[in-house]
Amino acid sequence: MKTQSLIFAIATRYLFPLLLLFSLFLLLRGHNELGGGFVGGLVAAAAFALYTFAFDVEQARQLLHVDPRVLIGVGLLTSATSGVPALLKGAPFLTGLWLPNPVPILGKVGTPLLFDVGVYLLVVGVVLQIVFVLAEE
Repeated sequence: MKTQSLIFAIATRYLFPLLLLFSLFLLLRGHNELGGGFVGGLVAAAAFALYTFAFDVEQARQLLHVDPRVLIGVGLLTSATSGVPALLKGAPFLTGLWLPNPVPILGKVGTPLLFDVGVYLLVVGVVLQIVFVLAEE
């Protein structure tokens, strides 16, 4: 499906990187404040959906560089893996553990951030799989 609107195509080219940057901001902010993997993933998926509607499904798939089903699998694996360090320390599964010193720009980094990254990838994969299938029909 090609866009008929030059304005929509140009606006998408400017909005796409801004939406992805905002989604990363939401992801990195979310483990300490409002936001997180789910909201950040929705914003990233919305950026790719916008690109899909402005241009074509194939161009959006090429821009993504990976099949959405792979993102779903990697996201699930990442989220599940985030609970293992707690088990190794003798704590219940998915108990939050943090590094002793804050990381510049990111702040406190720990297993909740790893869980959020997994959720982010999972949400992007699921939403884009749905969008791509519907757009191809």
